[in-house]
Amino acid sequence: MNAGTGDGDELYVDGSDGGRTGGAKAGRGSVTGGGTVMFSDAPGGGSGPAPAVPAPGHRPGAAPDAAGARAASVPRARPAPRPGPDGVPAKSRKAGKAGKARKTGRWAKVGQRIVPDDLQPEVLRVELTELGDAFRAYQRHPEPDLAALAELHDRKARAFALWADVTGDASLREEADRAAAAARTTREMDANRHGVPVGEDGPLVERLLTRGQGVHARNVLEHLRVTSPLPEAEARLAVLMITLRAARAGTGNVTGQDLSGWLQGDAERVLQALADMGWLLLPEDVAPDDALMSRPEEPTQVTVPTLIPTQPRPFFFGKVTRARLSGWAQKVVGDRKLRKKKAGPATRLLAVYTAAHSRPDGCLGEAVEDGDGLALETVASFCGLRPEDVAEHAGLLAAAGWLEEDADTAGGRLRGRLAERVLPLSGLL
Repeated sequence: MNAGTGDGDELYVDGSDGGRTGGAKAGRGSVTGGGTVMFSDAPGGGSGPAPAVPAPGHRPGAAPDAAGARAASVPRARPAPRPGPDGVPAKSRKAGKAGKARKTGRWAKVGQRIVPDDLQPEVLRVELTELGDAFRAYQRHPEPDLAALAELHDRKARAFALWADVTGDASLREEADRAAAAARTTREMDANRHGVPVGEDGPLVERLLTRGQGVHARNVLEHLRVTSPLPEAEARLAVLMITLRAARAGTGNVTGQDLSGWLQGDAERVLQALADMGWLLLPEDVAPDDALMSRPEEPTQVTVPTLIPTQPRPFFFGKVTRARLSGWAQKVVGDRKLRKKKAGPATRLLAVYTAAHSRPDGCLGEAVEDGDGLALETVASFCGLRPEDVAEHAGLLAAAGWLEEDADTAGGRLRGRLAERVLPLSGLL
């Protein structure tokens, strides 16, 4: 029996007796004349393969052509999921559990950590969940808001500290400490960008150094404290200022005005001593007294061998930072009120050290649990003084309006605060 299309584009079926039945409409299950057109609604509910419909012109008994082969290779229908003991398919049960877990907050995350949905107390779980959402919302902000970010870090530090107490997880305590440090750093970045208010309603302070440059300044001071070639304050001051001039290339320019401003009448003696011991190299045709006569248009180029780039160097920073540090130190030692009070090299070194080791609010030293301030022996070592003499020079700084009040040296610590006018020179501890 063959099926095909007649001249009127109608289906026909050849009966077993060779007669043709026309007018069969597509989609009907049977036609008259003893023939049947089979589609996908094969008997057996569709669980078995669907019988292939012979292509037009196909002879019974002949091998199936390509179209017939494609029809015979129709894949079987996928079996329905097998229900579990409770009548619910296992896959559906897992999806339901995951959805329920998400609804109950099990997958809430903060700081790459999953917040358990059974974490107690409940207020902690809610705070951690909301904190994670707040951090993700901040990341979508088009512009940074460092003040808001610092608040988020503070919240994280408090929440993770409580989480560590509840669970006994030491790694949570470490992350709380990191969040607290991040909050401080972020606030300092914000203060450095916008300035720090003086008092409650005072003007914003324009800082000369960034926080990173303050770190470089303290590194230079510590290096010179330990390695100064001569112990007295006059030599230490000259070494500091020349080092900042030659920090990058090993060479720097100085003028007679520079040397006289730093050391007054001791300039030639100190310069000669540094040259004699090899710490400083002058040009072949220049003597220390010639350097004192050099003018800004024709400065003297000095060389510090230990800072030449071919040698291992104690610190590294860029051109802009070197110039900024040198200008910062020059502003300190050349402060008008210090010059008016005829402050000597030791007092000026103390001014440099206190400025470099002060917080944005002007307080000396870092704020720690056992008190703030600076170690008296370290300060004295940098300034070329005895520890018991530091208080006298701190008093001179207070008289010059560098410190707000007389410094306290009790307990082996130097405590004090920079005056308001000096806050732009703070090293931003």
